[in-house]
Amino acid sequence: MKRPIKEAIALEYGQQTAPTILAKGSEELALEIIAEAKKQGIFVAEDAQLVAALSQIGLSEEIPEELYHAVAVMLSWAYWMKGLSPRDQ
Repeated sequence: MKRPIKEAIALEYGQQTAPTILAKGSEELALEIIAEAKKQGIFVAEDAQLVAALSQIGLSEEIPEELYHAVAVMLSWAYWMKGLSPRDQ
C-alpha cells in the first residue's frame, strides 16, 4: 500500500485583510515547515481537505472567500489552545 504524501501549508494572518499563504510544500519540505512551526510554538492542525484546497493558492496570496470559514475554524481553535482571543496581540 502506497503511503500518503505529506503536505503542509503555513498561513500568516495579522496585518492584511485575509490569511495569506506564507509557505507550502510536500514531503521533506512539509516536515520542515511543521517542525519549524512546532519549534516556534505555532499551532499545527491536520485537515487534508483544507490543505488540498489551500495548496491551489500561490505563495503570498490571500485565501479566497470560500475558504474563510474553514480557516476561521482553525484560527479560532489555535487562539483557544493558547488561551488568547483574536484581539490579543
